[in-house]
Amino acid sequence: MNAAASVRRRPLRVAVVGGGIAGMVFAVRSAEFGCDVVLLEQGEDALYRCNSRFTGGAFHICFHDIDEPAPELAAAIRVTTAGFAVDALVDAVAEDARSAVRWLGGKGVRLMKAGPDAWRQHILAPPHFMKAGLNWQGRGGDVLLRTLRAHLIAGGGRILLGARAVGLVMDGVRCAGVEYVRAGQVGRLETDVVMLADGGFQANLDMLKQYVSPAPERLKQRGAGVSRGDAIALAAEAGAALTGMESIYGHLLCQDALHNERLWPYPIIDSVAGAAIVVDRSGRRVMDEGLGGVYMTNCLARLPDPQATVVVFDRAVWQGPATEFILPANPNLALSGGAIESADSLRDLAMRMGVDPFGLERTIADYNEALALGTASALTPPRTAANALAIQHPPFHAVRLVPGITFTMGGIAIDAHGRVLRESGDAITGLYASGCCTGGLEGGVRSGYVGGLAKSATISWRAAAFVAQHAYEN
Repeated sequence: MNAAASVRRRPLRVAVVGGGIAGMVFAVRSAEFGCDVVLLEQGEDALYRCNSRFTGGAFHICFHDIDEPAPELAAAIRVTTAGFAVDALVDAVAEDARSAVRWLGGKGVRLMKAGPDAWRQHILAPPHFMKAGLNWQGRGGDVLLRTLRAHLIAGGGRILLGARAVGLVMDGVRCAGVEYVRAGQVGRLETDVVMLADGGFQANLDMLKQYVSPAPERLKQRGAGVSRGDAIALAAEAGAALTGMESIYGHLLCQDALHNERLWPYPIIDSVAGAAIVVDRSGRRVMDEGLGGVYMTNCLARLPDPQATVVVFDRAVWQGPATEFILPANPNLALSGGAIESADSLRDLAMRMGVDPFGLERTIADYNEALALGTASALTPPRTAANALAIQHPPFHAVRLVPGITFTMGGIAIDAHGRVLRESGDAITGLYASGCCTGGLEGGVRSGYVGGLAKSATISWRAAAFVAQHAYEN
């Protein structure tokens, strides 16, 4: 027997950084392929906080059903991201999301149809309680991670809780392991493959200030708030390219969510703002409200003061769009303690909100006229009018806003198999990444959101198969 054949009989040694869905899918599938897997998770207890545990649980692609034909899903991604998404990643997710989700089902992860909408056809079960505040224990995302953890342990994998990755072991241009700190002690794993999957950088104020917002401390953490960009920093130090770092996924929240735990992650204010207007203290609109809640959240995050805007709407909006979506603002905002200012005149409303009354009246007059004439696209800023309603039926209402950040969209450049790429486009041998620490699929000028669960599960599912087949080729 030759030496190469002998080497191939040794199980591949795999280290995974991060215990959310991206890391767990890769770890479990790698163990299935016979790899020797160690997963490092910085959380110290079995129910460690992470966005995958808090998730609403919807596997969708740009709010399309993952069972739609792959060309239609790919087209949706390209439209949603305004052409920003990398073709190889677009095609990979569009082609294999359904396979990754079915693989999860085969592992005992329960999914259900939760409503008629296309994006609600594959929801983690049991679903979240439809009530305000965090309700994650024993629900879909929590059960998903518990189920995958059990499979990993049964397959011979190990999990090191309280272990934070602090360095990559590089053997020339090849990644040969990872260093970590656990209980104050430095550890080192020498491996054939390292998978980086520890989430984005939403909990790192310095990185947020560099890439996302001039005042990141004025954003509301809408998720677990534990991802500090460790993997991104480690990959960049090893020569990886970064992409799309300026975009985030999140939603508009009532500003009272800053001190009221019942007002996040829901209800969100997206449907209200999407039908009305968002103004600053001068009474001027600050963005195109018709481009969706994720886009609006990014716009507010980039303002000098992300907490300096209010959404202004009328009775028709409150009784219509405000009653839509899951856990809608009407009636849940008031029931959960969120402040809604109301007045019979725009001038009185403006005075109560600290907004210039003349500016607000002028803005709404111009807005209403543009809607009536069909010239909303000529407003400054332009207004996509598909869901816009005139503001003319008292009482008038206003809610102070804060952008809620769930995760960052940009990060490490990867190929369709999760291999980490240099600026040259070459892969760094032995180094992979998946989930919200990666970039290239979501973001762009429209801050296009594709779907965190589908993206993370699919790339990790593909990467594990690629590693098992090709790791010894290098």
